[in-house]
Order: sequence, then structure tokens, then C-alpha cells
Amino acid sequence: MQQTPAPGQHILACGGETITFQLRVAGAAAGRAYLRTNIGHATTARRAIMREVLQRQPRLAEDWFDIPMRSANAQSSTAQIFSLTLPLFEPGHFEAKAFWVPEHGRAQRWPAGPNTTINVHPAHYAGANTLYNAFVRQFGQQDFQPTSAQQEVISLLDEHGYAVIPPSGTFRDLARELDFIVDQLRCRIILLLPIHPTPTVYGRMGRFGSPYAALDFMDVDPALAEFDPQATPLEQFGELVDGVHARGARLFLDIAINHTGWGAKIHSLYPAWLVREANGRLHSPGAWGVTWEDLTALDHTRHELWQYLAEVFLTWCRRGVDGFRCDAGYMIPVPAWEYIVA
Repeated sequence: MQQTPAPGQHILACGGETITFQLRVAGAAAGRAYLRTNIGHATTARRAIMREVLQRQPRLAEDWFDIPMRSANAQSSTAQIFSLTLPLFEPGHFEAKAFWVPEHGRAQRWPAGPNTTINVHPAHYAGANTLYNAFVRQFGQQDFQPTSAQQEVISLLDEHGYAVIPPSGTFRDLARELDFIVDQLRCRIILLLPIHPTPTVYGRMGRFGSPYAALDFMDVDPALAEFDPQATPLEQFGELVDGVHARGARLFLDIAINHTGWGAKIHSLYPAWLVREANGRLHSPGAWGVTWEDLTALDHTRHELWQYLAEVFLTWCRRGVDGFRCDAGYMIPVPAWEYIVA
């Protein structure tokens, strides 16, 4: 018995494409073939994921169905071939596997191996995905190094314990470069490094501090905005989003939800969500033998944290963000991602 695509194969497709499964059954015995799959039922699967987290109801595989396959050739003495073509309308993660049942029996015969996996991306990301990664605070006049005289003053203040925060580029500085980025460079996606508030004094590491040390996932750093009595920092971010969309491009946002900066809003409101060592010390994550001491890890075993983070992403979607890059996303358990995406 042979299935095409093969069991265990991973397939990447885009919305609007189709996928064809074939099952070849050796021998002349009559029978029927089916494809067991959840293709086309992403909404049902997401509802089950949400019920599992919010209402503690187990998933019951309601999104799985057995679809009859058609005979693709006349029965011969050597083999039967069955075929089924399905449209891939919904983005999402799907699985499928074919099986055969003899005409006068119930025993199911399956090809060896695990399910075939089909990951469907949205149709508008099928191609032309040139991406421009922008660090907002480096635009405008801030792309110049301080003079030697300025550096001397900064060093003197450092020696006396002052926190010297360099001036920052703004959303409007970046917006002024969109014609060049989109029209001349032909970049179709603008990816912003994290734009959240970061430590300025307490727990700041280095001259600028890390953009990945977020203090509030729901807000923007006011340093990235011009002082304007007619437009708040979030409204100026909205101006940038509108400018990107007006040029036919999309805006992605980098969010590191595995951790926060020191003194983050979560520290005050939800201290139970923080990972602690046995001695009570807040745990700092890390990788490749390096500890990220400017960060504090979040406890992703907590379902209430998943709910909060899902609302973070929904909030930015409502503000016009088209997609996300999630730094250190591999550190977050799959069930957490399943719920957040659902």
C-alpha cells in the first residue's frame, strides 16, 4: 500500500492552491478508500483549542473527517488506485492520511508512517516578500555618532552615576524614508524591531538598553515619538502604519513574549507569572551559553499568561499591524502558541 504524498512528508502551500492524495492498494480485492484529515476545518480546531484552555474541556478531534476517495482506474489484477483533490482555502496547520477498507469488511488498512503534514500560508505571502528590518531609534539625526566633545561629556556623567539616554529616532523619521524603502528598494514588508518602552535607569544594560527588554507589551516607547500636543506616541505609530499601507506595503512587529525587562508592568501586576530560581531570584533566560541578564523570564505554564499575550497580539492587530516576528519563540511551549494563534 502506497500513499502520495508520502506519510510523514511535510508540505508547504499557500491559500488557493490544491492538494491531491493518491492511494495505491496492491491486489485485486474490491474495497473503498478514504482520506482522514482536518483540512478545511481550522475554525473548528481553533475553537476546540480555546475551549480546552478557557473551559478545561478536552479536545475531541471534532475537526477530523473521513472523505471518500474516487477510484482513479479500473480494477486490475495488480492494484487499485484511489485519488482525492482538496482545495486549500484556510491558512493553518493540517494533517492527513489515507486508508483502505475491504468491500465486505470494516478493518482499516493504513500505509506505514505518520500523518502527512500540510502548512498553508496566506495567499498574499506566496511571493514578493522582500523585507526591510527597521530599528526606529536609528533613523533621523540619530544615525550620526556623537562628536568627541559630546562623548567626553557623556563619559564624565557616566563616571558620576548619571544615566545618559541618547536622543532617539522617531516613527515620523522612519515615515519620511518610506518612499525610498518601498518605492525604490521595492521592499513589501517593513519589520520593526521592538518598539515597546524599555528600562531607562533601573535594570538598563548598556548605553541604549535592549529593545527586547520590554516594559509594557501594549504600549510604545514615547522616546520614539516627537513631542506633539496633537498626536500621542501611539497615534504617531498609527501614522507610520497608515503610511506603510498607503504604499501597498505591510508592517510587521517584533515582539519577544518569552521575557520582559526589569521593572516591567507585569512585575507589578502579575508577579506570579515570573520564573524564579529556588532561592527566589528572578530567572534570566539565555542561549548558547550566554545569560541575558537584562531580561526576566515569563512562566509559560500559566494559562492566564497565554490569555494576556493573546490579547497583546490582538491589540496590535487592531492597531493595523499585519504580522509578527517573535524573538526567542522557540522557548515558548507549543500549547501556548496553539492557544495564542487560535
